[in-house]
Amino acid sequence: MKIIPFSKVGRKDRAVEDPAWIVAMLRRAPMGVLATSRDGQPSINTRHFAFDEERSAIYIHGAKRGRTLDDIAANDRVCFSVSEIGRQLPASKAFDFGSEYASVVLYGRAALVADADEARHALELILAKYFPHLTYGQDYVPIADKELAATAVFRIGIEEWSGKKKEAPEDYPGAFPFGQPPR
Repeated sequence: MKIIPFSKVGRKDRAVEDPAWIVAMLRRAPMGVLATSRDGQPSINTRHFAFDEERSAIYIHGAKRGRTLDDIAANDRVCFSVSEIGRQLPASKAFDFGSEYASVVLYGRAALVADADEARHALELILAKYFPHLTYGQDYVPIADKELAATAVFRIGIEEWSGKKKEAPEDYPGAFPFGQPPR
C-alpha cells in the first residue's frame, strides 16, 4: 500500500498515526458514511463498503441513477468515515462526561468504476466482507454481466486519512457499555 498522508486532528492526544491501526479499523467497521456535495448542498449517506489495501481505495455500490451518482459527477471530492463506540464514562460534573470511541476519516476523489473487471473485483470484496462464511461461485452464483451492468460501483481513491480514539483505563469508575446502563 502506498503511504497516505495524515489529516490534522484537533486533539493531538487522541490522534492515531499508525497506518496499521487505521487499516484494521477500515477492515472491521461494519458501515461507513459517505459525504458528497453538489451546488453547495452537502449530503451524507450510510454505506456498505470494502477497503482495498492494495489500491488504497474504498469501494461502494449503488444505483445507476440518483443522488450519489449525480453528486460525484458534479464534484468528485468526498469524505468517508467509519466509527465505533466504546464504554460510557460518567463523571461528577456534566462537562466531564464522555465516551470511548475510535474513528477514521478519509478524504479522496470518487469515481464511477468503468472497468468491468475492477467493478466485479469491488463487488466480490464487498460480498466477502459481509458474507465471509460463503464462497463466491460455490455457495452462490457469480455476478452476471447483466447484474454488473445494472449496478453503479464507485471507487474512492484515498488521498489522506486520520485516525482518532479515546480510551479510558480499564478501571475507570462507573464505566459501562453503551446501551447497557449499570444496574
